[in-house]
Amino acid sequence: MKCFSFSDLSLEKIQELCTRSAVDFSQITPIVQDIEQEICSRGDEALQEYTKKFDGVSLQNFLLSKEERDRLAEKTSKKLQKAITEAAKNIEYFHRETAPQNSQKIETTKGVTCWKNFSPINSVGLYVPGGTAPLFSTVLMLGIPAKIAKCPQVILCTPPQKDGNIASEICFAAKLLGIDRIFRLGGSQAIFAMAQGTAQIPKVDKIFGPGNAFVTAAKMQVSSQVAIDMPAGPSEVLVIADENSNTTFVASDLLSQAEHGADSQAVLLCTSAQKIEEILQEVQKQLQKLPRKEIAKKSLQNSFALLCENKKQALSFSNRYAPEHLILSFENFEEILPEIQNAGSVFCGSYSPESVGDYASGTNHTLPTSGFAKNFSGVSVESFGKWISFQEVTKEGIQTLGKIVENMAEAEGLDAHKNAISFRLQSL
Repeated sequence: MKCFSFSDLSLEKIQELCTRSAVDFSQITPIVQDIEQEICSRGDEALQEYTKKFDGVSLQNFLLSKEERDRLAEKTSKKLQKAITEAAKNIEYFHRETAPQNSQKIETTKGVTCWKNFSPINSVGLYVPGGTAPLFSTVLMLGIPAKIAKCPQVILCTPPQKDGNIASEICFAAKLLGIDRIFRLGGSQAIFAMAQGTAQIPKVDKIFGPGNAFVTAAKMQVSSQVAIDMPAGPSEVLVIADENSNTTFVASDLLSQAEHGADSQAVLLCTSAQKIEEILQEVQKQLQKLPRKEIAKKSLQNSFALLCENKKQALSFSNRYAPEHLILSFENFEEILPEIQNAGSVFCGSYSPESVGDYASGTNHTLPTSGFAKNFSGVSVESFGKWISFQEVTKEGIQTLGKIVENMAEAEGLDAHKNAISFRLQSL
């Protein structure tokens, strides 16, 4: 990890540190555009060819039957089944308690009543990466809020294994949530299939879920046709520490992010130069014992530590950086909570690692990256619905507002708008 001192940084350098390494889509985009065109013109036939090419398996039918799902789910170890079930309880409890509620009716003026109701999105598609590391936790993070929002149709796409099956852990999580429609389909082709619809794959109204650069490029490509959850990029963490922070804990937090992928970024902000040195030494010590150490090494090359004069300065940088995950690894963190402006999810205190949010604390791990925490929230129940506003105007209300609306419509040159009021007023 590179080390810097805040006092030595120019504004240009600060901006450079806050700028993520953008994925180069120049070579990826033409490939996914060709895939999109093939699926658009040839549907399931093209999907079968791409599944054979990219996943190495020939499939005629992408839908995994409920019986197959249940059979595969039982292959999950009892220990992991219990862990997934307990995590799901926490996630469901948090999301249900924070779910949007229909508003009370509000009389804005005499005879005029307004309110709004939350309505679920009719059809949603969940994309869950499979491959060597099936992200069964993502099934929980997307499926639970979709269930609470009461979306009528929820489908799940995930890449097939070489034998044509789906990872047992994904099947167990889906069974736990009652997701029956699982399609053995991965990559950008799954995104295009859900966006366009084919004979086998239903068209959806919104697509959720992480993926590699090809999946991300596909989501960007279809965002003019269907809604997507949020812009996605490499995962990241920013840890704020001081001279009393636990060295071992902070080092493990940095590495838990670094092992995500070579393009992930781990940032350390600390008020003590000595503590930074101790943490970086501990990072190297723990790194040697990690199975994914080569991936973590590459990530650490893109990461950095920054010496700050105080926590206020550290938080100022953090707000500019807008991290996906923000860890406050020090005591009395409550003092700076009101000052946090931009972060996907915040982990407060020495015993709150990012890992708990990734799996089981209850909050969602589908979060904005690449600085999008400045203007995007993480996935929630609200992500799976939309608000519809209502108004009721009585005879008294039209008399109260009538002249106001007539004057405004006339000023904008919209005579039909004015007439809609005038005819009603004349009838009274």
